[in-house]
Amino acid sequence: MKAYELLYFVDPTCNEETRAGVMKRIEVALGDGTVDSVEDWGKRKLAFEIDDLTEGDYTLINFHADPTVIAELDRVLRINDAVKRHMVVRRVDKD
Repeated sequence: MKAYELLYFVDPTCNEETRAGVMKRIEVALGDGTVDSVEDWGKRKLAFEIDDLTEGDYTLINFHADPTVIAELDRVLRINDAVKRHMVVRRVDKD
């Protein structure tokens, strides 16, 4: 398994139930991958307006998974309306 980092943000007005649902979808998409850490960065000001939002509620997840899982994770995050933007990056410093 390889190390990855996922950074995403949701609308800051979303409730905790919606945020928990996003995390559950991510865990399901990872399959047999393991989540190493989850950091809640909280509200951050966006560099430019996205979907009429000027702030986003950010979350950073470090995890290990097979490379084949990343395409499914990307698909799941793309179709989730709560997630406004996301980025998955391969980490070479934590193999």
